[in-house]
Amino acid sequence: VQLVESGGGLVQPGGSLRLSCSASGWGFDFSANAMSWLRQGPGKGLEWIASLTADGSYSKYIRFVEGRFTISRDNAKNMLHLQMNNLGVDDTATYYCAVGWGKGGTRGTGTRVTVSE
Repeated sequence: VQLVESGGGLVQPGGSLRLSCSASGWGFDFSANAMSWLRQGPGKGLEWIASLTADGSYSKYIRFVEGRFTISRDNAKNMLHLQMNNLGVDDTATYYCAVGWGKGGTRGTGTRVTVSE
């Protein structure tokens, strides 16, 4: 499976970004897999942020982003998204999408998000 994240960039505190992840690969059935978003901030370890079931009916978030981030998917387009609102400097990180529930699965190369004045 190949995962390609996009949508990162520089944003001011309080701003919003929408990250996307395109999934492809021979034999990979996107619609049959739960998917997750992870992040790694400067000098920090890999952190799980959110996961979404294969059918998109159930999601779970780390408490720090609950109410600010929304994970979603479009199974017809093999796309995973992360809407991020009210961003703070602590959200600065490289964001990765990953196959499966949690942070143990295959992930992409990431997209960088910087929150700064």
